Amino acid sequence: MLTAEMIVDSWIPMTTAVSPDGRWVAYTQRQVGRPVSEVWLAGGDHPPRRLAVGTDPRWDPDSLSLCYLVDGVELHRITLSGTDIVLVNWPAGIDSHLPLVDGVAFVAADSPAPEIEVRSVVRPSRLRLADSSGIRVLYGDRHVAEVAQQPGGGPLAVLTWSSHEVDPGLLSPSLHVVSLSGEVRDLGPAVVGAHSPVWRLVGDWRVAYLAHTPPSLQSGTAVYDVVDGNLTAGLPACPVELVQMADGDPLVVVASGLDTFVRRLSGPVVSRHTGLVEAVSAGGESVAAIVSTADDPPDVHFRGVRVTDLRPWTRDIEWGTQRRFSYQASDGLELEGLLILPPVGTGPFPLVTIVHGGPYDRFADQFGLHWVPSGQWLALAGYAVFLPNPRGSQGRGHEFATTVTGAVGQEEWTDILTGIDLLVADGVADAARLGIYGWSHGGFMAAWAIGHSNRFAAAIMGAGVTDWGMLVGSGEWGMFEASLGGSTGWEGVGPHRHDELSPISYAANVRTPVLIVHGAADTNVPVAQSEYFHRALRYYGVEHEFVVYPREGHSFREREHQVDLHHRVREWFGRWL
Repeated sequence: MLTAEMIVDSWIPMTTAVSPDGRWVAYTQRQVGRPVSEVWLAGGDHPPRRLAVGTDPRWDPDSLSLCYLVDGVELHRITLSGTDIVLVNWPAGIDSHLPLVDGVAFVAADSPAPEIEVRSVVRPSRLRLADSSGIRVLYGDRHVAEVAQQPGGGPLAVLTWSSHEVDPGLLSPSLHVVSLSGEVRDLGPAVVGAHSPVWRLVGDWRVAYLAHTPPSLQSGTAVYDVVDGNLTAGLPACPVELVQMADGDPLVVVASGLDTFVRRLSGPVVSRHTGLVEAVSAGGESVAAIVSTADDPPDVHFRGVRVTDLRPWTRDIEWGTQRRFSYQASDGLELEGLLILPPVGTGPFPLVTIVHGGPYDRFADQFGLHWVPSGQWLALAGYAVFLPNPRGSQGRGHEFATTVTGAVGQEEWTDILTGIDLLVADGVADAARLGIYGWSHGGFMAAWAIGHSNRFAAAIMGAGVTDWGMLVGSGEWGMFEASLGGSTGWEGVGPHRHDELSPISYAANVRTPVLIVHGAADTNVPVAQSEYFHRALRYYGVEHEFVVYPREGHSFREREHQVDLHHRVREWFGRWL
């Protein structure tokens, strides 16, 4: 029998890093309900072995040792034989690092954040070089976000923000080329949302990167070249990762509907995968990735072979049957999602619709068992589970993603509702026992649904958005949220578009019992969003519970909180459905 403890005590892979010679893969793994990560090594005929406790392993150019972080403040180097030394101890915290032939580059602020913080003052992280002569700053004019070295030991591509805060920093990114001796060549502004810089060889070396597709801040990602601009315009799928290759033609990981494919940026598709492929890395002729399908939990694959088996107990459980579910929206647009049926029984079943976050995210055809209560957790309790990818989701290209700009809760809501109607008509779902549930943007959709329909017998809103105007002024992403909500509160006395699109405006219509859950330390969607909805529901006498988990951010990290959340979700739906 599956328990919440089995889920949160299991191990999951987090990152991969292939050695430059392609012989080894280092990867990190951690228990779902614990924050500590471990660095492991696999390759050749050698079984995986643990190297260290830490994060972010990156190989030295000689493939004989790698660097990793401990507690975010110590940069270590460890050899394949296990000799471990501390290279840098930086109390302010190390954001990222990059081993070089001579020394290691790392990105860090000058000093820890002060207890009394002046929010209007920028505290940039600077690019530094630690070598035999000591530590010196290579670049420090703007906040350094990411760094990538040109293959062959060349200069560094440095992506910077105007501020250390996402808003406004990510709104005004720039690119620079910095030599290891400190000379700087500015490449100029990058497209809003720029991230994941890599080098590509097109006659000469250029920098490519991922960024938003203009003009919206919420319209999906594209691959850009500093000379040629958007390289993936018109692609009916969504690039999600760029991977440096030594020959100068990067790999692109592409979300395509429910599946994933990997292609060369300038060439053909390398591989197609059913389900989710992420955390891709490459070295020599070898590629590693974390792969998950409907039947297999995520594991590290290297050279096409699975090298980890982190949840062997999953093979002893009879899981719900996961199916692909394709249907047409009310306007004829082709949509898709997933349907998970309980392992026993026949319909109609009580149906829980889980809406993903983002909204620029997706349900891939992967194994549905996560830190937040997910599809299989509910299916094994007797529920049919609907996982829709409505308009605004990742995986269908720019036009599909941008439809929610200034229009959240509109066509994406009718897309979801149409799918539910079809499942009721097909005898899968019991119309009298419908539930809806989501986290983050999915929490918004749950709150939106019960303000616009009384068909749901129960709802759960996890870390959800209830007032877009408030979120613009208090959440990390600021103007990116304004793109979804359509306006800000400082644009005059109104009426404002964001009021039309905020669930709080429809609280008087709510009749559905609601479980509200939120982390007290959430800075992405602050807990005040849930507090606002709680007070409104209390005012109108709506049956609800409001649970706040101490110390938790937007994603829960503490084991006992995750266990409690799993039980609480099942109990709430069990009570009402």
